[in-house]
Parts: sequence; structure tokens; C-alpha cells
Amino acid sequence: MNIRYITIEREFGSGGTKIAAEAAKKCGIASYGREIMEAVAKEKNVSVKALEEYEESVSGSFIYSMFVMAQSQTGNPDLLSPEAKLYVAESQVIKNLAHQGPGIFVGHCASEALKDMDGVLRVFIRASEEDKAKRAIRDYGIPESQVTAVCRKANRRRANYYSFCTRKKWNDPSNYDIVLDSSRLGIDGCAQVLSALYMK
Repeated sequence: MNIRYITIEREFGSGGTKIAAEAAKKCGIASYGREIMEAVAKEKNVSVKALEEYEESVSGSFIYSMFVMAQSQTGNPDLLSPEAKLYVAESQVIKNLAHQGPGIFVGHCASEALKDMDGVLRVFIRASEEDKAKRAIRDYGIPESQVTAVCRKANRRRANYYSFCTRKKWNDPSNYDIVLDSSRLGIDGCAQVLSALYMK
């Protein structure tokens, strides 16, 4: 497969954003993560924090997901919930960025947004509980006493949003082309794997 796009879903604290940035640097392509939500926030004239709250409010219910996605097919934006509108807006931003050229997309269910495009490598990044906790404390300043709860909440939010947008299970390996363990490979090792696949 001629890879043009890499989409990354990742466990909180696994280093997915750093891996994406390093891989993009090695490949000479763009990396998009928070920039996707910032673009939506600018377009909708709302804060990124408000959009993050919409993501957090998503129900993990399969029936609810099916209902909202069915509403989105009507083409009437007034029928959409705030979180469904966010998904539609994020998907459009991702597609627009993809049309500008190859890139790496972190989170935001990018694999679903790009499912009809050729050359998409779907990646999931995991790490040991110990390493995720250490990174969350070191990189995000989360107090050690709260790190377990914060990590679980973040992963639950990501899982619910992924399920809502794709009707699939977030951490199911069958939804991805490759699963990388940053505890075993390290940040640079994961980046090297992705860059090697992109440039082969």
C-alpha cells in the first residue's frame, strides 16, 4: 500500500502526540492533533474548551450513537446534537487538510473521516500503566494522587467518542492496521516504525 496518511488513536499518556510529531519530522509531512479542534473552534467561533466539553458529554451507548448518526444523514444541522455537530465539523477539517497533502492525524476519529480515501494507515498506540502514569505526571503535571483517575477518565472519553463516531470499539486491535507499544519501542522507535512504513 502506498501510504499517504497515518491516523493515530492512542491511550492517554502513551506518547502518541510526540510519536506523531517525530514521525512527521522524519517523513517531512505535517502532523495534526489539537490543530483540528482549534480550526473547528475558530470556524464556529467557540472556545476549544467548549468543544472538549462536548466530546466529554458523548454517551457510549451504541443505540444513541446510531440515532445521532442517522440524524446526521438527513443533512439538517438543526437535528444534530452538539457532539454530532462537532464530529461532522472535525471530519470536514480532517478531509480538507488531507486534500492539502500527506499528513499524520492524531485522534478525532480521523480514520473514520478518511475511510473513503486511499493510502490510510490506521495506528493504535498503547503503553504500560506505569509508563502512562509517569508520562502524565511528568508531561502534564498531574498530581500522583490523581493520575490513575485522570488517565481512566481520559481513556473513557476517547473510547466513548470513538464508539460514537465509528460504532466500533476504540481499543479493538482489529480496527487498526498496526498496534505499537511505546513502552517496548520507545517514542523514537515508534516514530521510526511509522516513518519506515510511510517511506517504503
